Amino acid sequence: MKLAKPKPNVKITHMNDVDVTQELDTIKALSHVYFKGIITDNNNNHLTNFNGDLSVIVFDKSIDRVTLNNDNQFDSISDNPAIITFDVRESKIFNGRATVENGNWEFDFIAPRDIRIAYGSAKLSFYADNKVIDKNGYNTDVIIGGINYDAPDDDVGPKIKLYMNDESFIDGGNTNESPLFLAVLEDESGINTSFTAVDHDIVAILDGDQSNPIIMNDYYETEPNNFKKGKVKFPFRNLSVGLHTIHFKCWDTYNNPSEASISFVVVSDSGLVLDNVLNYPNPFINYTEFWFNHNKPNEALEAQVQIFTVSGKLIKTINQQVLTTGTLSRSMKWNGLDDFGNKIGKGVYIYKLTVKAVLSGLKAEKIEKLVILQ
Repeated sequence: MKLAKPKPNVKITHMNDVDVTQELDTIKALSHVYFKGIITDNNNNHLTNFNGDLSVIVFDKSIDRVTLNNDNQFDSISDNPAIITFDVRESKIFNGRATVENGNWEFDFIAPRDIRIAYGSAKLSFYADNKVIDKNGYNTDVIIGGINYDAPDDDVGPKIKLYMNDESFIDGGNTNESPLFLAVLEDESGINTSFTAVDHDIVAILDGDQSNPIIMNDYYETEPNNFKKGKVKFPFRNLSVGLHTIHFKCWDTYNNPSEASISFVVVSDSGLVLDNVLNYPNPFINYTEFWFNHNKPNEALEAQVQIFTVSGKLIKTINQQVLTTGTLSRSMKWNGLDDFGNKIGKGVYIYKLTVKAVLSGLKAEKIEKLVILQ
């Protein structure tokens, strides 16, 4: 079976507005660099009908590593330990995205202070996709090294917002046992993702366990066409039921740090749990939404809202399939009319929310009150 390997080509055409056929600039620490390029076919013809997204990773220079010889093998000639030296590119100085329009793309970033100062070849790796075909490419012609001594000053750390599963999460809320950690970051100089310097990683500490920091450099990606904003998306797995905390720290490319913390309660995946059930607005006149938190993100749920008078008469039933990336559902709506399309009178009503997980058959329900004004 053949791998679904993307075809060439994604090519650089300009660096800092200089054509790649001329002598190029150098990526220096704290320098603001700008690239333009094109998507081509296998014959290097510009694909002007290619519209989609480009993912780009810029690597620092390669470094030499050696094998560990953990099987205790020896060279048959020299009788020395069988150790092999190899080169590897470990440090990503930029991981971002750009929009491809008519086969053209461009992106910019500020190189982190933590690049290796010695001069050598950087590597730019590209992947483009327009939902029909995909393309790849790379470039190792650009030199990286040195420092930009004319860089403007920056002494302000990144802005940080933390969530679990999605950006509707409220600190202290419930999650499933394998939640997605989200860190939304913003900085005028961009976020440092380099592995070069000690203690400048994007790092999270779970439940105060300083001896096991979670390095998240590889999980950060910028927003499309904006190196100043981006997100860390890190999937936790099989967390224990109960209260957890995450302390998060990151650095901008100038090595200004910022920190933030979040707490959350893991609810067992063995049952379907509903929490924070409400309707908004409440009281209302002719429109309201039913909101609820659950512990089954990315699972199909069958939700039903039944509305009763205080004497127990059923006047309205709403059925809807719900699928959320996080734990908050707010897609169920009601216009204040009964099952026959008649407007009901003002007053207090009872509603029952029933939710069923489609795959597992797990079921839960909650009863709340709402008020109609007229």
